Amino acid sequence: MSRIFLRLALLFSLALVPWLTASAQTSVDEIVTRASNVAYYQGSDGSARVRMLIADAQGRERSRELTILRRNAGTDGDQQFYVYFHAPADVAKTSFLIWKHTVVEDDRWMYLPALDLVKRIAASDERTSFVGSHFFYEDVSGRTPTEDTHELVEESDTYYVLQSTPKDASVVEFTHYKSWIHTTTFIPVKIEYYGADGNAYRTYEALGVETIDGFPTVMRSRMSDSRIGGSTTMEYENVRYNTGLSEELFTERYLRSPPRRELR
Repeated sequence: MSRIFLRLALLFSLALVPWLTASAQTSVDEIVTRASNVAYYQGSDGSARVRMLIADAQGRERSRELTILRRNAGTDGDQQFYVYFHAPADVAKTSFLIWKHTVVEDDRWMYLPALDLVKRIAASDERTSFVGSHFFYEDVSGRTPTEDTHELVEESDTYYVLQSTPKDASVVEFTHYKSWIHTTTFIPVKIEYYGADGNAYRTYEALGVETIDGFPTVMRSRMSDSRIGGSTTMEYENVRYNTGLSEELFTERYLRSPPRRELR
């Protein structure tokens, strides 16, 4: 087991949540559902201040500071996300809105303050770079589990290893991906995306976990991409759950006029 997996195992042992404990008979569907819920659905809503550190193939670094607001929009898995950029100056006041749907394609908009323009982001763009980082637009709100078929390929006391294959290969650039899911917290610890040559080219890693308001929460993560080189690290602070975010915040009005109280 690699050093990072040993470190993560220790971190997760400090964030154990009894109601997430799986039995030996946990089904693949249950693993996928619980992992998705832990990664994107904990609490009725959530907010976090995020520092994004982007390193290119030559080791040059630049940073972004942003706030992410998230609200669960119903029992069918639909959600709403609002992202606001505080810094640096070239992206400050840019905002991003997602209406995530489980049945139809997601709706995404971005507000560009320099042009005073709200731009709709096409569904075909969801697997492109999110504001110049190694994360994609789809990574921000999550991939809907029903878009893929899932197979349990390995199981240990610490991790479930799943292989997931897209049902529609024409809309993604990968052939399949593998996920290492922690058996107690159900946090996706590592995800590798594979190309047509059979090699992993894009890797997500959870680097630090804390329990906040009873929820195991990733506080530091990294996405790397061997095709373009470099990586992006996300560091989270001021994470809060069940804050009572209003549905009104997740509308075009607040792209242009950001909600100051929620962004403090």
